[in-house]
Amino acid sequence: MKERLTVCRDGDPIYDICMETSFEGLKEELAAFHLEKRKICIVTDSNVASLYLDKVKEILSQCCSMVSVFIFPAGEEHKNLDTVRMLYEHLILEHFDRKDMLAALGGGVTGDLCGFAAATYLRGIDFIQIPTTLLSQVDSSIGGKTGVDFADYKNMVGAFHMPRLVYTNLETLLTLPAEQFSSGMGEVIKHGLIQDKAYYEWLKEHRDAVMARDLTTCRQMVFRSNEIKKAVVEKDPTEQGERAYLNFGHTLGHAVEKLKNFTMLHGHCVGLGCVAAARISCLKGTLSETEADDIKHTMVSFELPTTVDSLIWKEVFDATKSDKKMEAGKVKFVLLNGIGDAYVDHSLSEDEIRAGFEAVSL
Repeated sequence: MKERLTVCRDGDPIYDICMETSFEGLKEELAAFHLEKRKICIVTDSNVASLYLDKVKEILSQCCSMVSVFIFPAGEEHKNLDTVRMLYEHLILEHFDRKDMLAALGGGVTGDLCGFAAATYLRGIDFIQIPTTLLSQVDSSIGGKTGVDFADYKNMVGAFHMPRLVYTNLETLLTLPAEQFSSGMGEVIKHGLIQDKAYYEWLKEHRDAVMARDLTTCRQMVFRSNEIKKAVVEKDPTEQGERAYLNFGHTLGHAVEKLKNFTMLHGHCVGLGCVAAARISCLKGTLSETEADDIKHTMVSFELPTTVDSLIWKEVFDATKSDKKMEAGKVKFVLLNGIGDAYVDHSLSEDEIRAGFEAVSL
């Protein structure tokens, strides 16, 4: 059964999020774009290509005049301007023009990189998202934030560029390595923590079915996370206000991710950051000890790490100050007034942030 959400701006529809259990519906979805005389370039990484490229290419070839493929090595370390430069060259040599389209087939790295290339090639061409990881299905494929890492600084170069379509095939969750699935759960749990306490409780109650990747349960989970992110993005498309809540867990999480040389998965770092931010919320008196402990326990139950070793506090703090979420020289930190109720704090001292870090540091 197909599920659909429509993302709007100022009440006008921008793109649909379509959820299926196969890739077959792609042909029908793309028919609306009248691509019969246009070209599509599938952008994917070396891991995803071996799993899904042939099938997706076969379907897209029925929708357009030519399908081109750009494959780059898998891994966050390749989400950079060098890879984008190679993609630009590929598009130029294949004579892609402004009416052609890119298709991001893969996880968050692929979606971010492909979206940034689409935003900047010929000053902007259309692209679609075909997310294949839990993290990209619930978070990075939605909202139009694109970007690449620069000199080890995460997502420092980017643009807001909305996709024309997000097409989610839930069956791709069945091929995800366990660590990739748990990484996605870091963003899923975050959605409940910032916006919906009932959803957070639902996740705990359905833990076994989620971790068994029961697709009926996963469909409900992905759909609710999509609803939460859609609502936030519609209210604040360019992150001027409430959209900042989606950065809960990311300030310290990005610092850990960078200092670990991207050897830890993004969602795992976000989970660590959520635990740290919960501890800071306790110190500020806005979250109870019981709630903070429950958040940590929930992360553990979904196989997310809650500690990290071999990091030096000064380097961590310096990394937070280099994050793109700085504002007027202050670290913009998302905290909780309670589970399901996020707020932004601009006044944290170094000691308060350090206390959060020490809650997850070995």
